[in-house]
Formats: sequence, structure tokens, C-alpha cells
Amino acid sequence: MSTVLIIVIVVVVVVLVGGLIAGMVRRRGAAEREQQRELERRRQQAVTEHRQAAEAGTGRAEEAEHRARVATAMAERERAEARLHEEAAQSHERGLADEDLMRESPPAAEREEVGAEPRRHNSDR
Repeated sequence: MSTVLIIVIVVVVVVLVGGLIAGMVRRRGAAEREQQRELERRRQQAVTEHRQAAEAGTGRAEEAEHRARVATAMAERERAEARLHEEAAQSHERGLADEDLMRESPPAAEREEVGAEPRRHNSDR
């Protein structure tokens, strides 16, 4: 009987040790699966944050490009106005715009009369 008892004890110990090992392996597997789920959740969170940052950056870049286009258009308009003034100056230098000057201001004699009239009216008072 002692041999049978030893065999039974050995079998029970082997079964218990095997059960403990199997339980530990299952727990380790569950812990690894939980770590994988947590890692996947963090990955998704990082992806979301980076995509949001990318969208915000794209929006800011588009706004900056728009401001740059507006600034370029304004600079082109200023350049065109400057060219217009330069052309007008050259026309005046060449005497090609005298008729414009004559239309814009009354002759000197008329200016003196117009200027003198208010003084006469003021002195009458």
C-alpha cells in the first residue's frame, strides 16, 4: 500500500502543480490581453490627437495662405497705383497732360477774383 499511496500522492501533487501552472498561464495570458487592449486604446487616442492637430495645422496654414494671397493682391494694387502715378508724372513732364491741369483748376485771374470777393464781403460787414 505504501507504493500505491506514494503514487497517489505524486499524481495529486502533479495534478495540483499542473493546475497551478495552468492557472498562472491563463492569468498571464489575460494580463497580456489586457495590456494589448490598453495599448490599442492608447494608440487610437494618439492617432486621434495627431489627426486633430493635423487638421488644426492645415486650417491655420490655409488661413495663412489666404492672408498671403490678400497681401500679394494688395501689394500688386499698390504697385499698379505707383505705376499709374509714375505715368502721370511722366505725362506732366512731357507736357502731355496740360489739358488735365487746365480742367482741374481755374486760371490764375479767376482764382484772384474768387479769393478777393470774400474779402470784399467781409469788409462790408
